[in-house]
This record gives sequence, structure tokens and C-alpha cells, in this order.
Amino acid sequence: MNRFVEWWQHLPSQMDPVIFTIGNFPLRWYGMMYIAAFGTAYLVAKYRIKDEKLPYSLDFLADAVMYAIVGVILGGRFGYVLFYGFEDLLMDPIRIISPIAKINGQWKFTGISGMSYHGGGIGVTIGLWLYARKHKVKFFELTDLIMVGIPLGYTFGRLGNFINGELYGRVTDSWIGMYFPHARDGLLRHPSQLYEALFEGIVSFLIVWSFRKKAPFEGFLSGLFLFTYGFSRFFIEFFRQPDDHLGFVLMNYFSMGQILSFVMMLGACLVWYLGYSQNKNSGEIAK
Repeated sequence: MNRFVEWWQHLPSQMDPVIFTIGNFPLRWYGMMYIAAFGTAYLVAKYRIKDEKLPYSLDFLADAVMYAIVGVILGGRFGYVLFYGFEDLLMDPIRIISPIAKINGQWKFTGISGMSYHGGGIGVTIGLWLYARKHKVKFFELTDLIMVGIPLGYTFGRLGNFINGELYGRVTDSWIGMYFPHARDGLLRHPSQLYEALFEGIVSFLIVWSFRKKAPFEGFLSGLFLFTYGFSRFFIEFFRQPDDHLGFVLMNYFSMGQILSFVMMLGACLVWYLGYSQNKNSGEIAK
């Protein structure tokens, strides 16, 4: 048992975030997790189309996912710049979208560092809204199709954070804590990335998945995902180290992540209200 605990607590320092490097181009696990996340969301939606005999073609689904991918990348990046790094926008605007930077007189591939989850969420919403409008389909009908697989895909994103050793938790004296090299204090910390992968990802997916055939109205599944994610994230924030650029707000107790999670839960209630109202007016509420 002691040997396992020692291995567990030092696991972050044993993980390499780079899979392999070709020249100046490093292939990172985090980037691969994005691919796995979108691939998972696509496969879940594809399964639903066939299993539930939904009236969508695979080409329609693939195009919708591409809109979502573009939305999450642009929204996540620009959201991060606007929320957290506005000075970067003024001093070096090309770095917002360029994965290449000049370091010590040499051009190197650095990737695009910094993504905002909430900015990505806004980007996905806009992307799917544009796609629904273009193809003249109901917005909530489209989001219900895509959103069911999102939390399972989100699990891969948090695993990517874990491998990077970022977004670690608060200090703890429990054996479950880990030593994260980026923390630079040599203290045990909660592996909050794994907590999020489990509860915001897998548990949220199982809850939404269980209602996929019993949703009483369009928008119900989308709202359920938003609520379960926000609810889980709110409580996990008690174990997660607040971001340095955000810190604590509201009586120096609740973090900004908790405030945004609460807003997300309110947003879920709004989605339910709008979905229920639209379906009630059209007479499509499930009895």
C-alpha cells in the first residue's frame, strides 16, 4: 500500500506532456485529447442517429460537429484573450492566433496557449446556432443531438490538463493528494483535474445519457448537461486551486469558477423554460 501511495503521489512528475517531437514540432497529449473529445461527441451522436432512428444524415452531423469545433477553438481562444490576457491583444496581436513564435532569434512551434472554457461554450453555441439557421432546423433539436456526448468528450480535456500538470487542486494532507511540479511549493494537492473528469465528465454523461429517450421536450437534454456540469463544477471548485488571475470573489470565499458555474445552472433553467415554452406552444410536450 505504501508503495502504491508513493507512486500515486509522484505520478505527475513522471508524465511527459509531449508524445514525441519532429524537429521543432512537439505533438502533445493535450492536443490529442481535443481530437479524442470531438471524436467521442461525434460517435455518440452517430450512435443515437442510428439507434433512435433520428432524421439526420451523417453528413449533416459531420458538418454540425465542424461548426462546433471552429466555435470552441475561436471562442475558447478569444475568450481567454478578452477575459484574461487583454494586454497580449494590445502588445502582440498576432500571438492570439499564431502557433509559431520567435524565441532567441529562432522561429519555433509553441502552439496556442490559453483557452477559456466559458468562451468555448459561447463559441459552440454561436456555431450551432448559425448551423441550425443555415439548415433551417430547430436550435434545441440540434443542441440536444450534440450535447449528449459533450460531457464524455470533456473527460478527455481534463485528462489532458492532468497530464500537463495544470489546474491542480488545493493543498491537502490526504493520501489522495499529489505533488504537482508546476505548483513549486512541494505540497500535496488534490488532483482536481481527475475529480472534474469523473464528475463533470463521466457522471454528467451517464445522467444525460439516461434521459436521451425520455426527454419531455426539446432543449431538456441541453439544459440537463449545463446543469449537471455547473452543479459538479461548483462543488469541485472547493478542491481546486483558484486561477491566479481570478482568485476569490464574493466575500473572499467563493471562486470566480463557482460564480460562473452558478450562472451556468441559471442558464440551464432558462434553456428548460425556453424549450418547454416553445414545445408547449407547438403542442409537442411529451405526456
